[in-house]
Amino acid sequence: MAVSRQAESRERTAETGPRARMKRVMLATAMELMERGVIPSVSEVAEAASVSRATAYRYFPSQAVMIQEAVGEALGPILDWHSELDNAEERISQLIAFAYPRMVTNETTLRAALQLAIQQRARLQAGTLGEEEPIVRGHRKELLAEALRPLKGRLRRPAFDRLTQSLSLIFGTEALVVLKDIWGLDGDEARRVAVWAAHALVRAATAEGAPVKPVRPARRPRQNAAQRPPRKGVKALN
Repeated sequence: MAVSRQAESRERTAETGPRARMKRVMLATAMELMERGVIPSVSEVAEAASVSRATAYRYFPSQAVMIQEAVGEALGPILDWHSELDNAEERISQLIAFAYPRMVTNETTLRAALQLAIQQRARLQAGTLGEEEPIVRGHRKELLAEALRPLKGRLRRPAFDRLTQSLSLIFGTEALVVLKDIWGLDGDEARRVAVWAAHALVRAATAEGAPVKPVRPARRPRQNAAQRPPRKGVKALN
């Protein structure tokens, strides 16, 4: 059953007691290992956290589940983002400004999750993934849809979907990797580029979706009686 971001947030907040503390210890250990550039298995996290493998697998039945939970911890309040603004450009700017700093702070965890997703995709295409549970990604879909909510009534569904898909290219770990690794930008510079590109995409989409006003034919000038041609069947007066 699908769980909303708000419900996930309440669940994270409500978790207390020994079990919740143990889970947080294991997640912190997993994220610490990812900070070192490692994509840890459940067994490796268990060993690093001095927990038995059996206990670790009760919390995280697979590596994918564990990495997804670590990403949820890394993104934290980003998953609960919403806006009261009415302008789509302002909302997407607000989302990027809110999300990018935390993404930069937890960059290694997000990169590790991306790396695992790429590896699993390659193995899936090669037919070697087997019964391994794939990591599920896609938080940006809901976040971008929330940012673009004011345009839902203005754009047709295909245009709205195309805009959301285009924005997903500049909002997420992949965009951060390109802007930092390929262009050498820091977090603030990457954020500014993302905001600029987002505004350009929103404006292009809204311009395409704007209704075209029908062009009225030019009115013919009125003729006086002397200028009017004689009606058919009536002789002109000399």
